[in-house]
Amino acid sequence: MDKTQLIYLVFGAVILVALVFDLGLLSKKGKTISLKTALIQTCFWVALSFLFCGFIWYENVGGHGKEDAIKYISAYLLEWSLSIDNIFVFIIIFNFFRVKEQNYSRVLLLGILMAIVFRILFIAIGSELVAQFDWIMYVFGAFLLFTGFKMFTANDDEEFNPEDNWAFKLLKKTFRTTNEEPNGKFFLKKEGKTYLTTLSMVVIMLGLIDIVFAIDSIPAVFSIIPDPNDKLLIYSSNIFAVLGLRSLFFLLRGAADRFDYLQHGIAVVLLFIGAKMLVHHWVKIPVWASLMVIVVCITGSIMYSVFYNNSSAELPEDTAETKDEESN
Repeated sequence: MDKTQLIYLVFGAVILVALVFDLGLLSKKGKTISLKTALIQTCFWVALSFLFCGFIWYENVGGHGKEDAIKYISAYLLEWSLSIDNIFVFIIIFNFFRVKEQNYSRVLLLGILMAIVFRILFIAIGSELVAQFDWIMYVFGAFLLFTGFKMFTANDDEEFNPEDNWAFKLLKKTFRTTNEEPNGKFFLKKEGKTYLTTLSMVVIMLGLIDIVFAIDSIPAVFSIIPDPNDKLLIYSSNIFAVLGLRSLFFLLRGAADRFDYLQHGIAVVLLFIGAKMLVHHWVKIPVWASLMVIVVCITGSIMYSVFYNNSSAELPEDTAETKDEESN
């Protein structure tokens, strides 16, 4: 067994053990997740991801251990930051369907498993496209520039609305659905007919909407890891980021309105990544520079959001309202 096969084996074993742990201990029916537990779980997933990064460095496949480790952690942090934007959409969906807190864990787990399957398919397709067509990187770059600009200039009126979303409309047209209280069930039978409950609709919507996010995130990861032969680095960085979504959901759901400028930070990252892909033939930007841009933009936007909200909270009510109106 060579080192590449060993890393694949370790990666598969880690994911399997983590999912069994998740299924066995964290997804019991009726179990609620406290903020403290969510923080511990988030730290666990992040630590596991960094440990795998250390393992890649230690194995030093082809003498590129350090370079591969930097590529992996850069791609992971990029995907992780993009995942934060997913979380806010997930929170809106859960509130819209009035999902009870005791059902959160199971619904999120199923949605995330669907997301993993879609990510694997998208990465496989993306790798083949990059291997066959060099010009596809320019298409990816242009798309990310468009997405980043659109995200940066978006206003509050463009907030995600589940009822107007294509996935919601598709579900309503394709399946029999019911708004009756599901009582933890994903299907209800009435008069010999099977209906999808709101829990099933949420699971399917999470999976379908992740396709949209994958359309952004998969091209972005190829800017960090352009070689389609480095599938392990692409798969592992994506899947580790997705696996941490559930604990991140519980950690952020009470603070979603405190990160007003996080979207702008993510947008700047996408603009940088898109520009990098467009000029990669003429300008070689090192991976560590991309890593620094990701860390500075995401950390800076979070810190500024917290500072801005704290400043607004300290102002008199009429002054704070005036400040908000000026910012809009």
